[in-house]
Amino acid sequence: MKKNRFGRRDFIKQCLTGSAAVAGLSCKNLFVGKKGKVYDSKGLPTRVLGKTGVRVPLIVVGCGSRFCTVQEPEKSVEILNYALDHGFYYWDTAHDYVYNNVVSEERLGLVLKDRREEVFLSTKVGERTYDSAMRHFEESLKRLQTDRLDLLQIHLIRSLEDVEKICAEDGVLKALRKLKDEKVTRFIGFSGHLSAEAMTEMLNRYDFDTMLIALNHYQERQGDFEKQAIPTAAEKKMGILAMKAIRPRETVEGLAADDLIRYALSLKHVDAAVIGTDSLDVLKKNIQLVRNFKKMTPEEMKKISVDLEPVFAGQNLPWMNPEYTDGVRV
Repeated sequence: MKKNRFGRRDFIKQCLTGSAAVAGLSCKNLFVGKKGKVYDSKGLPTRVLGKTGVRVPLIVVGCGSRFCTVQEPEKSVEILNYALDHGFYYWDTAHDYVYNNVVSEERLGLVLKDRREEVFLSTKVGERTYDSAMRHFEESLKRLQTDRLDLLQIHLIRSLEDVEKICAEDGVLKALRKLKDEKVTRFIGFSGHLSAEAMTEMLNRYDFDTMLIALNHYQERQGDFEKQAIPTAAEKKMGILAMKAIRPRETVEGLAADDLIRYALSLKHVDAAVIGTDSLDVLKKNIQLVRNFKKMTPEEMKKISVDLEPVFAGQNLPWMNPEYTDGVRV
């Protein structure tokens, strides 16, 4: 099995056309990661992603359900190239991000085949066993048209029972550890938005590099993510990424998306926010927000927290219902 996996990976590698040249870029905007990878922030502010030591933009290009509403491949490519050309070089996707017959990883592959070295690339695996996780990982590499990742995450930690499956002898954690040891992925992490207790337990089970955690969302979520899981991850010096930062805006009058993003980025320990991107307009607004970013004052933070209270009392949005799984198979 190992021989076949490396054979397919080698085949993918041979199909690549190479990365864009970085000669002539402004040195003050360049960040050199491990293995000599060069990222260009185009002058945008960045933060260090925990113990990975990699500098990343404050906003990550989220390539989930919103991104998959873009039906035309040409428009997807335009969005991704524009993001990269303007300093948004961290892209987040997942094996199971498939909506309206649009496969997120395949869309990213259209750009990565030529510009892989310029991108900090992250995907997720939703499977819970070693064999199935390895199979999905191979599929992800093929779709993305690359032979390696920067970050591989376990998708959607649900419960303490889920943690037991993940950490079992034949669980997905074994696959991630092996892939990191083989240097097929530089870093490993996990995501979740249902149980602060489960997220914290996952943190205690293994020395991960990153955690991707939801804010402001899901009526049925259990525990305090901001006061429980995030501080625990910070103690372990992990990179901490926030997601679902703006989704409540549709239900609370007077809340602007920019304010919700600023709130997420002003939280203690949060390094960056993953924001769903479905148009050049959204992308341009987010680039401008990062360029002019200033942390919220404590008074502003308190007001936003109060304003969000109505969100947890309603279920009028698809992603606020218990059966919604954000592309992950139950």
